[in-house]
Amino acid sequence: MSQTSSPEAPVPSTLKNRVDIDDRHKWDLTRIYPDWTAWKAGYDELSRQVDAYAALRGTLASGPAALLAAYRLGDELGQLSYKVWYYAALMHDEDQRDNEVGARRQQVQILFARSAQASAWFSPELLAIPLATVRAWMAVSLELALYRFAIEDLYRQQEHVLDEKGEHLLSLAGRLTGAPGEAYAALSTADMKFPTLRLSNGQDVTLSYGTYRKLLATNREQADRAAAFRLFHGLYLDDLNTYASLYDGVLQRDWFLAQARGFTSTLEAALHGDNIPPSVVENLIATTRAGVAPLQRYHQLRKRALGLDRYFSYDGALPLVPDDRRYSYDDVLDWLIASVAPLGADYQAELEAAVRGRFIDVYENPGKRSGAYSASVYGVHPYVLMNYNDTLDAVFTLAHEMGHSMHTLLAHRHQPFAYAGYTIFVAEVPSTLNEALFLEFMLGRTQDPAERVVLLTHAIDEIVGTFYSQVMFADFELAAHRLVEQGQPITADGLSALYMDTVRAYHGDAVEYEPQAASTWARIHHFFASPYYVYQYATCYASTAQLVGQVTAGAPEARAIARERYLDLLRAGGSDYPMALLKRAGVDLARPEAVKAVEGQLDALVSRLEAELGALGVI
Repeated sequence: MSQTSSPEAPVPSTLKNRVDIDDRHKWDLTRIYPDWTAWKAGYDELSRQVDAYAALRGTLASGPAALLAAYRLGDELGQLSYKVWYYAALMHDEDQRDNEVGARRQQVQILFARSAQASAWFSPELLAIPLATVRAWMAVSLELALYRFAIEDLYRQQEHVLDEKGEHLLSLAGRLTGAPGEAYAALSTADMKFPTLRLSNGQDVTLSYGTYRKLLATNREQADRAAAFRLFHGLYLDDLNTYASLYDGVLQRDWFLAQARGFTSTLEAALHGDNIPPSVVENLIATTRAGVAPLQRYHQLRKRALGLDRYFSYDGALPLVPDDRRYSYDDVLDWLIASVAPLGADYQAELEAAVRGRFIDVYENPGKRSGAYSASVYGVHPYVLMNYNDTLDAVFTLAHEMGHSMHTLLAHRHQPFAYAGYTIFVAEVPSTLNEALFLEFMLGRTQDPAERVVLLTHAIDEIVGTFYSQVMFADFELAAHRLVEQGQPITADGLSALYMDTVRAYHGDAVEYEPQAASTWARIHHFFASPYYVYQYATCYASTAQLVGQVTAGAPEARAIARERYLDLLRAGGSDYPMALLKRAGVDLARPEAVKAVEGQLDALVSRLEAELGALGVI
């Protein structure tokens, strides 16, 4: 097993065409369907199942057999949906320029909308039957009892389920409620006219999203970074009233849907599905606000290491030491497998089979979707999209996505379809835990102090970005939603003032801000596309901070027990509420200890980084 990085590995100057990439570095979608003809047959069958499910309306009260039939057909419909959707979606992501594939993907979206309308009757009809009756049915039918958790959960939510007419009306509004997010995407992406900046060396740079991020992370001239920040965020300032109007649409929509279902707040509505008390988010924000000292100490350390008289928000991405080493994909696979040894030999073997088994689409090609994800294709296996480029960020992204994929593999293997999925509330635990294990492995294998600085900085930046920044965003969006709930106006100036008040509560005077920083709320995609989502990154990170310590520290017997508890969390899928699953794994998010564990983790990493920078003579 190789234990060396490959700093000489070149960064490709041009993209390879997909046909020229080795098959072992491309995912194998024939495991879903061998070709489009087979996909079309699956699509047609899915359409028939949608109609068959709609035909069951009015049958549930006839007895346990009818209810069981509805649940089983729903499972069949769901399993087939995974395959039909992901074959088209993953094909589309290989080359998003292919309009024919894009049209097939849209076909599935249209069918899903019809499916939602065809199934709107189910919950109201079931809830019209007394729970005591359904429990009696489950007592005599072991097959129906499989769905006990799903059934009991539906009755738990009964007060927020409308009658059949109301549910049908809300299902029809599905496309309409997505309009603010779609308009935001068009304004911030399709209609964005990226400006050109002349750098201090005379070079002209077009500030797209990617080049802007790269400039902040590579350009050592603070004046250039400042100019890029001002020019790039001027794009948002130019349309800030439009962004505010769109965000008002999101806030008003969320409050409308919350009120329509009888919730007292948008936060309660967002958390109710996972049975999470609003106090979890409120305590997360309050505890994090009280524990920002290590975050501010990190930025003060960065200011010293970079030798800056003044330290601004656009200085936060610049490396503290120069390091252009590359990490070849094949080396990284060996290290990734070795790094998860604390999770046991079986987990290691499963991970190795996945990374070497054409689950992953590794390299970028013209037209390929950017970014990375793990797609859970039930009945096949997870597929991972990467755009691997030999950088350290790509290395940790691979570790992250394989954490998701291992969660999927174990949940799908140990749970029936009804409980094979898992909520976002726990989804980021295995991904961030894999990253934490990989970090410690990499720190242990390197003898280069500069690489240790790079690795520690990466780990700290992950905590800053995945925990502190996400709590800060959750803080802002909770306050913005409460303005609407209180009948307050939503304006661009008001949102900008609220955002800067929130930012300063976390960063204090450790960071200075240009006037344009107040408008950066308009850049946060999650605010517009998925409200009340980002806090889950933070709760998952807090959970990971506790779990890593449990599986890597202490006596061997204690570590083994902690490992099995953790693996049971992955195997459990969605078979219980996420707070209950995490508590069984050893994490109680109702208590402040999990959040404080992140504060302690960051404080320790900053101290380690300070020592390494001192040894290098940087500070």
